[in-house]
Amino acid sequence: MGCHNVPMQYVTSLPGTTPLVLDSPHSGTFYPDDFGFVCDAALLRRTEDTHVEKLYDFAPALGVAWVEAHFPRSYLDANRDTCEIDPEMFETPWPYPLSHDEAVLAKVRLGKGLIWRCTDEGLPIYQRQLTVTEVQARIDHCWQPYHAAVAAAIDAAHLRHGYSVHLNCHSMPSVSGSHATNFPGLAHADFVIGNRDHSTSSPELAQLICEHFRALGYDVALNHPYKGVELVRRYGRPTHQRHSIQLEINRKLYMNEDTLAPTAGFATLQAHLRALIERLLVTDPRAL
Repeated sequence: MGCHNVPMQYVTSLPGTTPLVLDSPHSGTFYPDDFGFVCDAALLRRTEDTHVEKLYDFAPALGVAWVEAHFPRSYLDANRDTCEIDPEMFETPWPYPLSHDEAVLAKVRLGKGLIWRCTDEGLPIYQRQLTVTEVQARIDHCWQPYHAAVAAAIDAAHLRHGYSVHLNCHSMPSVSGSHATNFPGLAHADFVIGNRDHSTSSPELAQLICEHFRALGYDVALNHPYKGVELVRRYGRPTHQRHSIQLEINRKLYMNEDTLAPTAGFATLQAHLRALIERLLVTDPRAL
């Protein structure tokens, strides 16, 4: 499942000069012709981390490395491993390894593995079985280049500075959908900071981010209901000064969740995010 003939429209990667790396795996709006979905396109749009790439558009000018997916998460979820597959979605047996991790399988059963089976409301995305070949192509064109870009950016930041800080950037609905998570109907905090119970970053760095937002008056949760998934798990190595943290923003802070239009809160939120990034740029996690 190697990477070849990668269409440039699937991933943007902008190099940085600082220890910081930001990535947005779920804000993509480029829907490939071979998707073949049958559900309402507006419902698929609501699964996107809408406008996250715009919220952080100041980052590259600060020397922060930026990686962004242009494909939608419902086509392929770059925040899942390639073994997080529902084999029942295929017309022939899936020939590659499958996860046996119960926490992972819970998401796959919800229809939220590497390839989504349904929307957050539980509506089927396909009326057909998929082929191994088409999903291999999605992995080659989307997953492989995305992860290669994130890994390269973190390696470069760490090489330059002796440490790296990776923020995995997301948004979440104000209330969790029935098939979105293991906590359907949960009203989310303003921010959820996740480092997989302090296994992907130092506790001190995660607490610094929590306190930054709390001081601004936000409601902040740590590692609940989102601890962070594949991108922080794969690249966070705090004992090697490679810190990865997932940052979830409640969409009600900056957009109309029905129309997807930005609201007046967008500019305020962006200023507060910029203040966080500027603070992290002068924070050495080795000194915390």
